[in-house]
Amino acid sequence: MSTLEPHIYLASNSPRRRDLLHQIHVRFETLLFRNPGRPDHDISEDVLPGEDPVSYVRRVARAKSEGGFRRIAWRGKRVQPVLAADTTLALDDRIIGKPDDPAHAEAILRQLSGRTHQVLTAVCLTDGARTLERLSVSDVQFRAIDDDEIRRYVATGEPLDKAGAYGIQGRAAVFVEQIRGSYTGIVGLPLFETAGLLREIGFPF
Repeated sequence: MSTLEPHIYLASNSPRRRDLLHQIHVRFETLLFRNPGRPDHDISEDVLPGEDPVSYVRRVARAKSEGGFRRIAWRGKRVQPVLAADTTLALDDRIIGKPDDPAHAEAILRQLSGRTHQVLTAVCLTDGARTLERLSVSDVQFRAIDDDEIRRYVATGEPLDKAGAYGIQGRAAVFVEQIRGSYTGIVGLPLFETAGLLREIGFPF
């Protein structure tokens, strides 16, 4: 990609979000943050006391977008809009994040078994003058999953880096009885909302 072409920065390490932007032919450059061992202290994903799922996911997406824009200046990069997203799950209005370890992943999946939970993905776009946000909320109904299935799934390693301990685009698709909402939002970047933000700032794609 020529550095003179209009493009955006994607403030995310997620290969799934990269694939989704490729799907709609958006030109982008990945703006990486630090590895988990060296956290970016201005982009905390810790849940604040009393924070509800909507407030949490919107705050984190905004922090990632605005934090990414600051890093453009720090790194001397060409100024272009910065897109960020954050995804979390909610069950009974409780935030369900990424599992700490395999045992935690199994415990999360037992909670989701046979029930309907919400997947919330906030998308935020910053161009220096404006910060625009949209929110996607989807209902996901799981069929009942027995303990053997849960153990086998966790043993694949797939759930360990994902909110709610599963990826709908992977093996966990067989657990999903029904969805109401945005499939791409559940994967991690709702394309309807993302395209709306890009159109709002006049970005060509």
